[in-house]
Parts: sequence; C-alpha cells; structure tokens
Amino acid sequence: MPRGSGFIYRHYHLDDPDRWARFQELLRVARGCGHMIILADSALTAREWGADGVYGHARSLCPRRRDMVHLATAHDLHEIGLANRLGADAVLLSPVFRTRSHPGGEVLGPARFRLLARHARAPVIALGGMNAHNARVLGWLRWAAIDGLSSQFP
Repeated sequence: MPRGSGFIYRHYHLDDPDRWARFQELLRVARGCGHMIILADSALTAREWGADGVYGHARSLCPRRRDMVHLATAHDLHEIGLANRLGADAVLLSPVFRTRSHPGGEVLGPARFRLLARHARAPVIALGGMNAHNARVLGWLRWAAIDGLSSQFP
C-alpha cells in the first residue's frame, strides 16, 4: 500500500487474545509504513488498543471526542443521515456490487450508489464487491476491499 494509506482491522474470527495480538503486530507494521489503522470495534476499544480510528455503525461513533477518525458504515439514506448528524469523517457505503461475504444479497449498483453518495457530507468510500475493475466501472476513486484485493474473486 502507498505510504499514508490505511486499513480497517476486523478479524472477527479470532478469539479476543489472538485478535489483540494480531492487531499489535499489524499496528507496528502500519506505523513503520506510515499507514493508518482503524479498528472495527467500539470507540473505547479502539482508543485502548491505540488505533487511529473506529469503524462501525454511526451509532457506535463517539462524536464528542475527536481524537480519532470515525468511519461509519451505511447501506441506505437513513444511515447516511445518521452519519451526517453524528459527524462521521467518512462513510463506507455498501454493498455496491455482489460480494462473496453476502451471496445473493441485495446490492446498490452504480446508479443507486452515486445517488446515495450525494447525500453524505463526508467523503464516501465504496465497499462491497470492490476491486480495481469495479472501481473503474463505478468511476469512484475512494474504495475499499476485503476480497477485492485477491485474484480469486473477480
């Protein structure tokens, strides 16, 4: 990743001690490369673990304390409005395209994604089925991926 990039650490599949240990390893690497690391957890845990920010539903953000980055998830206009009211620094709007993690789930598609994104006050990051090809199809520079960086999932 280019210097100054960042990533969201989820790793829900690990038990708490292993999740914390893996986070600490990645935090050292991230700091050495000038990357930001955002924790998908509570703001309290993100602060305790030394993360640069927190990722989750807008209700889980802590808008009164601005000592960390707040990334809100959104799937519809209501959640974008909530992220706006609570002052999210960015909104991850999903799912744009089909994903392996939610097979058969409803997707926004490019047109609905762009329509919803216009309502966000903060920068919008496309998520869900994103990879370099789909980012070009969408015409969106800010995107995040889970499986999309793997050659195994188109």
